[in-house]
Amino acid sequence: MADSSFDVVSKVDRQEVDNALHQAAKELATRYDFRGTGAQIEWTGSGETASILITAEAEERAEAALDVFREKLIRRDISLKAFDAGKPVQSGKIYKITGSLVQGISTENAKKIAKKIRDEGPKGVKAQIQGDELRVSSKKRDDLQAVIALLKGADFDVALQFVNYR
Repeated sequence: MADSSFDVVSKVDRQEVDNALHQAAKELATRYDFRGTGAQIEWTGSGETASILITAEAEERAEAALDVFREKLIRRDISLKAFDAGKPVQSGKIYKITGSLVQGISTENAKKIAKKIRDEGPKGVKAQIQGDELRVSSKKRDDLQAVIALLKGADFDVALQFVNYR
């Protein structure tokens, strides 16, 4: 019998982030407490390197706009670990917050995850690092389910998804 396996990845559905961004922009445009503050949220750049730019005329309003965006991400089931926001930076009369999406599992985090599986997971489960993802395989499907439960309970620096379960 062949081994069963699944991949541990850290990917964000770009369309869901785009939807959350548009919802946040609409809320910033219509909410009373954001009127006259120049609060905006938008994409900067294009493709995979695109980041999110939040601008406002006051530092508190920029941080409040960031909170609105985070709330929209949570509603769309996107982990906040997948969004890395910087500190408010003053540029002339406006404050800017730049945020980026975190995609892929770094080698350092992949090693931490593999070590956790080796130390606390069921015997006979193998974890292999393949680029920016991790392949977990075992002869028993129940062991793979146990590993998924173990990883969901652990707190790593990245948002984890489990794909290609076979």
